[in-house]
Amino acid sequence: MKLLSNTLFSITLIFTLTLLVATPLQASSMVEKNTKIEQAISQAMNTFQVPGVAVAIIKDNQVVMSKGFGVIEQGKSAKVTADTLFGIASNTKAMTVALLANLVDEGKLTWQTKVIDIIPEFQMPNAYVTSEFTITDLLAHNSGLGLGAGDLMIWPHTTLTNDDVIKGIKHLPVISSFRSEFAYDNLLYIVAGEVIARVTGQSWNEVVQQRIFSPLGMKNTRATFSQIDKQNKNVARAHVPLNGKLNVIGGNFIERFGAAASVASSVNDMSLWLQAQLNQGVYGSKTDDKLPRLFSAKQSRKMWQAQTLLSVSEQATQQDKTHFSAYGLGWFMKDYHGVKLIHHSGGILGMVSKVVLVPEENLAMVILTNQQSGYALNAIYHEILNEYLELEEKDWIAYYHAKQQKNIAKEKKRLAKIADSVNKNSAHSLPLRDYAQSYVDSWYGEIDISFKNNKLHMQFANTAALQGTLEHYQHNTFIVRWHDRTLEADAFVNFNLNEEGGINYVTMKAVSLATDFSFDFHDLRLVPKK
Repeated sequence: MKLLSNTLFSITLIFTLTLLVATPLQASSMVEKNTKIEQAISQAMNTFQVPGVAVAIIKDNQVVMSKGFGVIEQGKSAKVTADTLFGIASNTKAMTVALLANLVDEGKLTWQTKVIDIIPEFQMPNAYVTSEFTITDLLAHNSGLGLGAGDLMIWPHTTLTNDDVIKGIKHLPVISSFRSEFAYDNLLYIVAGEVIARVTGQSWNEVVQQRIFSPLGMKNTRATFSQIDKQNKNVARAHVPLNGKLNVIGGNFIERFGAAASVASSVNDMSLWLQAQLNQGVYGSKTDDKLPRLFSAKQSRKMWQAQTLLSVSEQATQQDKTHFSAYGLGWFMKDYHGVKLIHHSGGILGMVSKVVLVPEENLAMVILTNQQSGYALNAIYHEILNEYLELEEKDWIAYYHAKQQKNIAKEKKRLAKIADSVNKNSAHSLPLRDYAQSYVDSWYGEIDISFKNNKLHMQFANTAALQGTLEHYQHNTFIVRWHDRTLEADAFVNFNLNEEGGINYVTMKAVSLATDFSFDFHDLRLVPKK
């Protein structure tokens, strides 16, 4: 495949030439749009405590903005640039789907190929579902598993492997019938990555480099953060706000589970990826028929067709003129003020990202941030849509700030109401020492509770970050307070006793509704280790 070279020079040249060949009115309009967008980005950063943001916008096959704002790390001077690397998290999923589309074009599989024909040991909780599960089913988030089911196998950083994930899936609880409801899933994209590995005989990391990054000229993009050159200091640090203060953290970059969320990229590189998407898989200019394709126009249409429907609120219909919302293959989609949006978000601890395409307007954008504020992200991308779709002006920063404050107040009130209902005079049934045992869950593995200094301590055996102290709540329910407070994932721990007064099993549940859904403590059922 022909490699694209001098990517950054080309982007700069294209932007310059675009302004030169545009009419004075067009150039003035472009400058005005981008000036408003830059002002909105700065305002969003200040409002939501975001140290650094990078944005690229593509319009009519030209990069009309590719720029960094703020700093790589709070309190330090290094600036975010268009080449700063961020974790794109779940925006990796569309790349995994593109690789599968490439294999479909090559005739090496079909969208209806059964997963067990490629991975014989693959099992869903139901035998019929296992036998019918296709490549499409891996990607459409309608497997019957719950939201984020099994994510504790991959998040925060664990010692588990792809093989462990595949073995664990069959033990996960089923919450709906097969292909009936949407529930966002990460683990099945990991399986999709394993499909790619077995069909090609190479690792997913190698395939994504060879078939996407190299031919597109994404010279700084890496399949995982650990592959970034140690000499490259232009890498964003992750930030988590806690009690009004920003905390710089190491980041949980899903290193072992690439196909779902591991890619590190920049807006300069991502603009090349988005141009290929707008051009239905063509590497480079849409007008050059001699350039090779990542995937065919047929597969492009397939990826952007609705597979699983999502509900649409009355507010969304009134405010955004949205009448349908769905998930395709690696992409969400909806109508928005009369145009079809293809979009996806990505989130890891301390970083969030957004990609939006408007194919009929030949418009695309990518927003990368080094703080986990979805409110800031949503405000920025709506402002860009406002300008480039020429919609009625709206203060999106104020809108999302009000929404943030309302949600915080609502959750605070809910937690206070629960706290008031606690029986403060209740006692645990057993001596604390008796709760201290090793427990096993069928899909996650071992979780240890120990007794030391008259306190109970919990440690997830495969997840170093999940260690904390148990505080008595009421009766036989405790709350585990994780030592790493930036996780924001404290959980109820409820001990169910048998008729003999021993521990029968243990369940868990996040205390706050604001806890990231990937902390799927509610899917655990811990039994004493024998």
